[in-house]
Amino acid sequence: MVEPNVTCWQAQQNNASYACGGNTTCKNFGLGYRCVCNNGYEGNPYNREVGCTDINECKDKKINKCQGKCKNTLGSYECQCGLGRKRRGKERCKVSPWGVAVPVLAISFFGMTMTASVSFTMRVRLKRINFRRNGGEFFLDRKVRIFPELKLAKATNSYDYHNKLGNGCFGSVHKGTLEKHRDTVVVVKKPKDVDKSLINKDFQRELEILMKTRCKNVVKLKGICLETKIPSLVYEYIPNGTLFQLIHQNELTISWEQRFKIATEAALALKHMHSKTICHGNIKSANILLDQNNSVKISDFGTSVLMSPKHRHIVANQKEDSSGYIDPEYLITRMLKTESDVYSFGVVLVELLTRKKLYVIESKKPINTVHCFISSVKGNTLSDVIDFEGASEDEVGKVRSMAEIAVRCLDPSGVNRPTMSEVADQLVSINPSSKGEENEDLEEDNENLEEDNEDQEWDPENVSCLKEATSSCLFCLGLD
Repeated sequence: MVEPNVTCWQAQQNNASYACGGNTTCKNFGLGYRCVCNNGYEGNPYNREVGCTDINECKDKKINKCQGKCKNTLGSYECQCGLGRKRRGKERCKVSPWGVAVPVLAISFFGMTMTASVSFTMRVRLKRINFRRNGGEFFLDRKVRIFPELKLAKATNSYDYHNKLGNGCFGSVHKGTLEKHRDTVVVVKKPKDVDKSLINKDFQRELEILMKTRCKNVVKLKGICLETKIPSLVYEYIPNGTLFQLIHQNELTISWEQRFKIATEAALALKHMHSKTICHGNIKSANILLDQNNSVKISDFGTSVLMSPKHRHIVANQKEDSSGYIDPEYLITRMLKTESDVYSFGVVLVELLTRKKLYVIESKKPINTVHCFISSVKGNTLSDVIDFEGASEDEVGKVRSMAEIAVRCLDPSGVNRPTMSEVADQLVSINPSSKGEENEDLEEDNENLEEDNEDQEWDPENVSCLKEATSSCLFCLGLD
């Protein structure tokens, strides 16, 4: 007690006699008062000059229980929590949701950025490797049109489902539009990955011949994409459907004149390609397209060119709807040759003349149309398999001649079959009006060459490293 009979209030009214120093608290004590240091301060509360001084609680772990960083303040202290943590009460820290989210997001963003960068670099490198292996330098030297992968993806809207024309054992077929080429509509055949044993190591020269051939009855191969493991082929788009659809899905009458024309044009196309030593390997009515003038356009020569000769039977053998067209001789030789195309063409002639599918059910019994056809020709009972209603006498004679050609094409032995040149000449003699103009090999004109150069985004520096021999390419799906 400082002064008796004096309260704190009374003492504070007389500053000269008030005994408490700074940072103190006056407390009534009995009949007088006393001075004590405020919380967080220490020293002599009665020292009027100095008073009580601040205690640094951060230096004494017995006083502060901070879980984070301790910061001293006048008369107290603060606990500062680290990044990703927030204060709970005065001294405790807990993990903040943002403290987890922000680092995770940062790490994820960094990881995705690095992954995208590495992925992009690897894709570019892989494209260069594929370009080299698929004979890029060979085709560049010959100014063959080469489409970048990105250009085809853009043309097909990233191979959108709505642009898909069909599926097959070796890939998919998509419709696309090349915007920089007068909005040209094309068909892109995008292959799947298949076994390396199917490689045709000599495909480049054959494909070059095919791309520079201008046969009016063969679907034009407009270019090739070499940046993928297995090259994609780019064809002109034929809008009027297939011969299969015309024969089997069209209820309208097909005139005999139209049938003669289709048979002759298809034979001329095969004759032309066989003269280039190029075998199709999958001739069937579904692969014979019709343009807006109902002229024949045979598709898928590129498929046979890209695969190994000893595996060319696979194209036809992989599809159930192709089994009836397969040359029976290949079951022994395991090879499809030009004679095999002749056999398949004979089957197409049977379809065209009878308008019947290769296998039909009559009286609950399966009937092989080809066998019945051959028997009818040899037995002179063609009217059993062909509907001659409305046919003139001249047309009946032409049908019988065409039927005999078909039977010769269907001989079980390949050596006994006529060549496609002989078949085409005989059909032309039956129907001279279908001969039309002779097919010729034409080089690309200057305009097309300029367009080719625009498509080829491989500058000399990029291509300079492509000095290895062209090595590998697998075949891709035909329009089945």
